[in-house]
Amino acid sequence: MTLLDLGIALLKALPWTLALTVASLLVGALSAIPLCMMSISKNRVVSHFAFWVIVFFRSIPPLVWLFFIFFAVSQNIVQLSPFSSAVIGLGLITAANMAEIYRGALQAIPAGQREASTVLGLSQLQRARDIIGPQVFRYSLPATSTYAIGLLKDTAIASTIGVPEIAQTAYQLSQQTFQGLTIFAIAGGYYLLVSILMAWVSRAVDSRIRAKVER
Repeated sequence: MTLLDLGIALLKALPWTLALTVASLLVGALSAIPLCMMSISKNRVVSHFAFWVIVFFRSIPPLVWLFFIFFAVSQNIVQLSPFSSAVIGLGLITAANMAEIYRGALQAIPAGQREASTVLGLSQLQRARDIIGPQVFRYSLPATSTYAIGLLKDTAIASTIGVPEIAQTAYQLSQQTFQGLTIFAIAGGYYLLVSILMAWVSRAVDSRIRAKVER
């Protein structure tokens, strides 16, 4: 196969990698909200439970989670596709990490702002929507973008359960053509380009938010 053919073949697998990254990040980011709230709860039972849930999901390697969900849960409890299994596995790990990112962002908000919003008589919904939420987003954005880039690379392990993303496609092509050096160089280039694009978008968004805050 020519260099162009290899590039096109790997490019066709890129949407799977992007879809897996975005889906896992969304699942994790949304699931992390209640987990974060539990971790900062004044109820010690609730906060301790959240702490150990976070430790549990962060301590076990992603590959083990994917194998457990796809080969154990999917075959014995509820049938799941390789893509769904990967999203659930990576999403659970993302939720645990994002909960910690949110907690750090909440702690970075000056306590005076919470007190001022209470004095103004704002409801909990208004405080969360207009004061706390936007600041949590701003403080957590750098760490979230860094994690998202790492998640992009972690999607390569989904190849082990049959998700046709870049890593699996590269492996199959290398077995068929014996052009492994060229193929994996192209695959690495795609990962690099997407990572650079994600970092650029994150910095652009962060710059705009900072510019609005400074006005």
